[in-house]
Amino acid sequence: MASILNQVIDQGTTFSKQITVYQTDGVTVQNLTGYTTTSQLRKNYTSSAYTDILATISSPATNGIIIMSLTAVQTAAIKSGRYVYDLQINAADGTVTRVLEGVITIRPEVTK
Repeated sequence: MASILNQVIDQGTTFSKQITVYQTDGVTVQNLTGYTTTSQLRKNYTSSAYTDILATISSPATNGIIIMSLTAVQTAAIKSGRYVYDLQINAADGTVTRVLEGVITIRPEVTK
């Protein structure tokens, strides 16, 4: 089961969040060697439009850390409001695991 993390991002700013992935026991760090990541932000679960969130596995992959990020240009292009997102890890054997999900609120920017 994925962890839930609701986040707030200021429109027009750089966003970065470090996530540590644990095995199902909730204690042991997941070795991410050989994994890839996928993360998207959508207005709602059925929206066809989305923004890819860059999710990079930190080196060494054995530490289980993923950095999620969006550039200031990307956050400026997202209309303020409430969105849903998730983060998945993809094993070489095709297994996909959702490790994180939640709501991201984009707060409007004044200075442009």
